[in-house]
This record gives sequence, structure tokens and C-alpha cells, in this order.
Amino acid sequence: MPFIGNQPAESYSAFQKQDFSTSATTSYTLDNPVANANELALFINFVRQEPTTAYSASGTTLTLTSATASSDDMYCVYLGKAVQTVNPPNASVGLSQLTASGTKDATTFLRGDNTFASAGGDNTPAFAVRKSGDQSGVGTSSNVKITFETEIVDTDNAFTSSKFTIPSGEAGKYVFYGNIRNNTGTDFDTFQIMLFKNGSAFDDYYAMFDNVSQASNNSSFSAIVDCAVGDYFEVYCYQTSGGNLSIRQNGSHFYGYKLIGV
Repeated sequence: MPFIGNQPAESYSAFQKQDFSTSATTSYTLDNPVANANELALFINFVRQEPTTAYSASGTTLTLTSATASSDDMYCVYLGKAVQTVNPPNASVGLSQLTASGTKDATTFLRGDNTFASAGGDNTPAFAVRKSGDQSGVGTSSNVKITFETEIVDTDNAFTSSKFTIPSGEAGKYVFYGNIRNNTGTDFDTFQIMLFKNGSAFDDYYAMFDNVSQASNNSSFSAIVDCAVGDYFEVYCYQTSGGNLSIRQNGSHFYGYKLIGV
């Protein structure tokens, strides 16, 4: 016959019936929970009883207004419990039918914990900084902090006072890279850059020069570091020229970013 909307998977619905063993009582237990008396049709001695007047129901508890006798015939039909399963037609369910938490749009996907998450990522927090001028007075045989005055990128405002601090909620693995270039023509054996984590040397690179007198020697590092919230990172220099060095503006920089999916 004609119909409006999606075509039913079945041409009829079968409803579940429950027979009771009666006794002189007003209380019975239902096989299936219901919200109220209107969700089932109750028959006693083949006469349908009036819901909420002859009986009440909630959950699996059925309560009669008058007690039955052991000779009574009583059964009920669950009006809201169809026993067949009907699958929705293809492409009939949209975002508005989903109850998962999070933002539901073309840029997110549904995870196994029933939440929506953004696909991919953008490797943030991220920062990139460089010097705005030469840094003089880098003494010999001591660790000297390198300052970076110019921010190129600082997505989370986490780079201050020449150090990068892991922001709240952003723990994970990070890539760090740094390079410094000396600007002093002098003899030295060691020109070393160091990544400091929480005030202590984490990684370093030794650039060894023997009796060389020239400017623009480079020293660099790269590292992948497990980071906790609040960890902070700085760049230091160590050199053994016997005198002060000047760190050159051009070629001296420091950057880092969070890895995604690791």
C-alpha cells in the first residue's frame, strides 16, 4: 500500500506477550521494564483492564488495584516493545542524529570514546627565534646563556626571557634545533652549543677547531625530547679560546615544535 517516508523493513510488527501465574496478590513482576501503565495492555479473564485505574506499572513492577485469585487468567501485551530489528536505510543518518560530545563538522572525526576530535594536527605549540644583534662578552671556559630577542613564531606565547616553556595541556615529544655562529677571529679548540632543560645541559654539540683564526664558525644541535608541562629550554654556549667571543646575529637561531601522533 502507499506510504510516506522510508519504506518499512517489515510489513507488520509483532508485540511481545507475557503470561502470569496468578495468586491472591496485587504485585507482579514484568519481564520487560516499562515507563508507565500505558506501555502495556493488561487482560484478566480475557477482559482488558484500564491503565492507571485498574493497574499501575513502573520499571518491572506491575501493581493491581484489586488482588487477583489463583483461578484468574492474566496476561499482558507490551505495546512499546516490537520484537523485530529494523535498520535505518543507507544515508538516512546525519550529524544531527549523533549524540557524541565535541564539535561535529567536516573537519572532525568520531573517536572510539564517542567524542569528536580534529583530524590531523598543526604541530603546535611552536616557536622560532633569532638574535637581533651580536652578543659580546661570551667568556671562555664557562657556560653562557645565548639570548634571542626577535620572535619569528610563537604560537602559544610560551617563549619569554630567551627560554621556551611547555604550556599547560601540551606535554609530549618536541623537536628542538639551535645554531650559533661566532663572530670573533681567534684561536680556540672548542666552540660548543648546548640545549639546557630546566637549568641543566640536556644535549650538546662540540665543534672542535685546532689553531684556527677565523670568524663565522658554527655549532648546532637537534634533539627530540619528552617534555612535561612546565619544562623550560634555553640555549647555552661553551668555548675555550682563552678570551671572550662574540656571537653573531646572522646564523644564530633557536626553534622547536610539538610532534603530533607520537
